[in-house]
Amino acid sequence: MRIGNVVGMVVSTVKDESLGGLKLLVVEDADVYGRGKGTHYVAVDAVGAGKGELVLTAAGSSARQTTLTKDRPVDAVVMAIVETVEADGEVTYRKTARGGDEGR
Repeated sequence: MRIGNVVGMVVSTVKDESLGGLKLLVVEDADVYGRGKGTHYVAVDAVGAGKGELVLTAAGSSARQTTLTKDRPVDAVVMAIVETVEADGEVTYRKTARGGDEGR
């Protein structure tokens, strides 16, 4: 699993028919503080994530283990929206009630 920030989305009208109806998000790898690391990739959204959210993703064959992505040609999936990250006994990221975040 990887932690990442949703920084955008991909729109594709011509694609494999098995990808129809799936939302494609641009995710930037992040550290435990929610700060971007500069590496971007596209992931199918399985949980209703949106731009600006910190998320957990899975890649490779694990990306095809969700109900939404089973047997589809995907290599990455957003499978969780992060609320809190604790590392080395310290809370390094906490999503705020107003939709923003603390820790970036």
